[in-house]
Amino acid sequence: MSLTPKLLIRQSQSLVMTPQLMQAIKLLQLSSLDLSAYVANELEQNPLLERDEPADERPAAGEADGPASADEPGGWDEDGGGSRSEIEARLDTDFGNVFPDDAPRDPGPATEAPPEPGDWSQVGAGAPPAGDSADLEAYVAARATLSDHLEEQLALAVADPVDRLIGLHLIDLIDEAGYLRESVEEVAERLSAPIAQVERVLKVIQGFDPTGVGARSLAECLAIQLRERDRYDPAMAALLDHLELVARRDMTALRRACGVDDDDIADMLAEIRRLDPKPGHAFGAELAPPVTPDVTVRAAPDGSWHVELVAEALPRVLVNQSYYARVSRAAKTDSEKTFLTECLQTANWLTRSLEQRARTILKVATEIVRQQDGFFAHGVAHLKPLNLRMVADAIGMHESTVSRVTANKYMATPRGVFELKYFFTAAIASADGGDAHSAEAVRHRIRAMIDAETADDVLSDDTIVKRLHDAGIEIARRTVAKYRESLRIPSSVQRRREKTAALKAGSR
Repeated sequence: MSLTPKLLIRQSQSLVMTPQLMQAIKLLQLSSLDLSAYVANELEQNPLLERDEPADERPAAGEADGPASADEPGGWDEDGGGSRSEIEARLDTDFGNVFPDDAPRDPGPATEAPPEPGDWSQVGAGAPPAGDSADLEAYVAARATLSDHLEEQLALAVADPVDRLIGLHLIDLIDEAGYLRESVEEVAERLSAPIAQVERVLKVIQGFDPTGVGARSLAECLAIQLRERDRYDPAMAALLDHLELVARRDMTALRRACGVDDDDIADMLAEIRRLDPKPGHAFGAELAPPVTPDVTVRAAPDGSWHVELVAEALPRVLVNQSYYARVSRAAKTDSEKTFLTECLQTANWLTRSLEQRARTILKVATEIVRQQDGFFAHGVAHLKPLNLRMVADAIGMHESTVSRVTANKYMATPRGVFELKYFFTAAIASADGGDAHSAEAVRHRIRAMIDAETADDVLSDDTIVKRLHDAGIEIARRTVAKYRESLRIPSSVQRRREKTAALKAGSR
């Protein structure tokens, strides 16, 4: 057998990821905020793109910003109005009242008239120009940050320059929750200062508002607040030393550690609950931006559900073909022509991709509403098992496309705003062989059963499993424990201890 080179022709299929295809995939999974930022960047870079403004925001036909024409009231004659004396005679006025003799005919921009007596709305540098509406956002004070708040107090409380520098450094190390996340030894070594001096400055900062700021642990934060309330005694100190018992709700061990009875431990825990474990969050906490839904769902008169896209979440752009035709005729070099051609291709691609993205989102959302009709009509208990393949097969798309569409997209419904991924839940088999149950609906059942329990009838995981089985839901005990932990619900032993303590505290 000899090895010789040969030329062979073979047919094969392959998917080539062009730059446009990769950008289209990226565009599909962007949230509404990210999409707006992306489109704004394209509008800035591409001269052929322009934003499609609503019809009511466009200037009316024939509207002009120039001066009034000669035929309009207040317009000038074609001859320019004549000499000054002729104008004064015709208008029966004297321009000397307006323009001094030594002033030019064009006085430039008119100065602002002084305010009327008693009207000070326009006084000051912050007053808006004449003819402009007031910008209320310009008068809104910035939110005070925790660092600014502490630095203001430090300037009043500490006079020594060295102590003030140490205090400023400590304030810089305090996080948003109000805790000092570095040890005093590390700060002293970095600043080449005595540890006792750093400790002394830290104690001053821990006396600032909000109470509890500058603490190095949760126990120290609570202790500072208890001292402020004059409630820090040996029993409270012992309780703060055993916060792990409070977390486990082990009241027997907690009573033994603190040396108090049931009534006292209930009062102490009630006092602890009234404290703020994160005092820094009251200052300068960043507000979460509101979620902008991509689609809305509302009930139709015939009992069905009407799904529509939210216009604010879908930026619209247009390709300025007339501008392209004008500048392309003026282009002379090959680089200019290539640039204009690429801009036109990118602009056309972006407009088509935005339209395709909108149609795809609407199609997927409509199918989700059709599949989860029971949820919209009756609530979360009627949520059905749903996965990406079921939606993809129903609308004739690939699972990956549906996954990208549902990422970072939200739906406004009569029951609230939900992420599209919320409606995709795992299936739990039915005990009687009927339809499967949604995992989210089962979680809702577990939450409802635990919320309805009393101190004398706390449900164990085994009891919950039995009740769900009686309701036709086949579920394992470990699954119930997993769902309970995901809902941040403690075990039955901890719940019984907490309910018993609360019952005793209420009886007093």
